[in-house]
Amino acid sequence: MAKNVEKLTQNPHALRDTPERNLEVAIGRVVRDLRKRQRMTVADLSVQTGISTGMLSKIENGVISPSLTTLQSLANALRVPLMQLFSGYAEPRGAMHVKADQGVEIERAGTRAGHQYHLLGHIGSNNSGVVVEPYMITLTTESDRFPMFQHEGIELLYMLEGVVGYRHGEQVYQLEPGDTLLFDADAPHGPVDLIALPARYLSIITYPQSK
Repeated sequence: MAKNVEKLTQNPHALRDTPERNLEVAIGRVVRDLRKRQRMTVADLSVQTGISTGMLSKIENGVISPSLTTLQSLANALRVPLMQLFSGYAEPRGAMHVKADQGVEIERAGTRAGHQYHLLGHIGSNNSGVVVEPYMITLTTESDRFPMFQHEGIELLYMLEGVVGYRHGEQVYQLEPGDTLLFDADAPHGPVDLIALPARYLSIITYPQSK
């Protein structure tokens, strides 16, 4: 069991306010909330923006789609960045479900003969700025014993079956079922000792999105 584990500060169970899926309604709610926080009436906001009270009422109730010029006037009057007016909108978030044994078998750059790579999913462009690639890797008696990889990002290995000696930099780790290895993938790494075969492990690679 791991010792001296630092307390994690991020609460994975914390939920944000429920986002709105209708853009106009989302903008209206944010405008109303910001106005009330600043103790402004609709009339006060109308004076500062030059937008009629009737139009402001329609915006706050999400029944019209305001122009960018109108939104910029509201943001200026409410003293917030323009993008904050869109903060309550629920943008589509990517997800991919891959059924058992349906991962795409690929030949990944740098792969040696005998290594079976099954890509379990891929989410590219997203707001986190991070790409995640999960693979299921199978090594057999035909696998090359000395493949070394080096690429940007962070990689996590989770051993499912078999035993291998896995090199990272100058260190070799013996990985058995249930073991994990988390490392900076910019250092040379790869399985160098195939101790008990077949061997299967989950490899999750994360790296920045291309600019």
